Amino acid sequence: MPYDFKLPDLGEGITEAELRRWLVREGESVREHQPVAEVETDKAVVEVPSPRAGKVGRLARREGETVRVGETLFTIAGEEEEPAAPPPKVSVGIVGELPEAEEEHEILATPQVRKLARERGIDLREIRGSGPRGSIIPEDLEKTVLPAKAAAEGFGPVERIPLRGVRRTIARNVIASQRATAFVTGMEEADITELWTLRQREQPEAEARGAHLTFLPVFIKAVQHALREHPYLNAAIDDAAGEIIIKKHYHFGIAVETPDGLMVPVIRDVEKKSIIELAAEVQELGRKARERTITLDEMKGSSFTLTNYGHFGGIFATPIINWPDVAILGFGRIADRPWVHRGEIAIRKILPLSLTFDHRVTDGADAAAFLAQVVRYLEDPALLFIESI
Repeated sequence: MPYDFKLPDLGEGITEAELRRWLVREGESVREHQPVAEVETDKAVVEVPSPRAGKVGRLARREGETVRVGETLFTIAGEEEEPAAPPPKVSVGIVGELPEAEEEHEILATPQVRKLARERGIDLREIRGSGPRGSIIPEDLEKTVLPAKAAAEGFGPVERIPLRGVRRTIARNVIASQRATAFVTGMEEADITELWTLRQREQPEAEARGAHLTFLPVFIKAVQHALREHPYLNAAIDDAAGEIIIKKHYHFGIAVETPDGLMVPVIRDVEKKSIIELAAEVQELGRKARERTITLDEMKGSSFTLTNYGHFGGIFATPIINWPDVAILGFGRIADRPWVHRGEIAIRKILPLSLTFDHRVTDGADAAAFLAQVVRYLEDPALLFIESI
């Protein structure tokens, strides 16, 4: 008896995934637990294993399609069975029995959807509707994979690129964050000349221990120390219960730019790790994110987020909160600038900082004091040693 294998629950409240790649073909024999498909969730790319051994029947979905949890991916027949095929329909006429033409796919769609499909060059016969009774809804058109092509539209040529994968996840998450938070951004500057000198001096020692010492691990430590005095920025909101959740742990999301878009792996227990250990972990998680080998567990559970957009040339910004966190701190480009230092104008290394926080949880005074404390640690890195426990 053929078995319909449905997309299983992938955890973390994930309700759908994009089918990136089939790892098997129709008619191919598979072993139990053999990876059969590669799917992309909101968090990462994962392999889906076969729940049993047998022969692959019909592949129910195409690569690039979005599959909801509980929908059939493919059928499996026992090794002694052949994949089931429906018997051909016949019709009787004056010349005898004739095979009946394949049943036409009924298209259920509103005039608005049909108009959108025409404008976008989408063939509705190729779409599996997710609305009532299989009707095609506007969201189905957004999920349709189209070849990127130039087309005369409106005022000139355009190129249509499907919003999919990590980019689609980013789009959904940032809109959800903007709707769910009362976000405000505060900005500050830090003279990190001493830290710059310290990093140059200690780089050989870090490399001898197998780590490349960037500024980010020091930023992480400075933030962790400052959050101890400003716990409302290391928090979340339980809207249903009407409660602020103060987190007593320090798990930091680190924004990483990848060829597919921004990903945020999480470094856990920052307070228990040295700067050298943090440097090694930042390096490793960044590599895994860029290679898309990072796991779901490594992408969840942050209590605060950091983003170092200055690496790409930015100065100040308004970072979007990595919901359900309530704050994110961005670091801009370090630049040589004239600065008043010990009563005289000198050329110093200046770092811009941008903090976006949820105004429902704390106020501007607390956020400004937090920023000032981070600046204090960065301008005098010896304080991190003095206050470390």
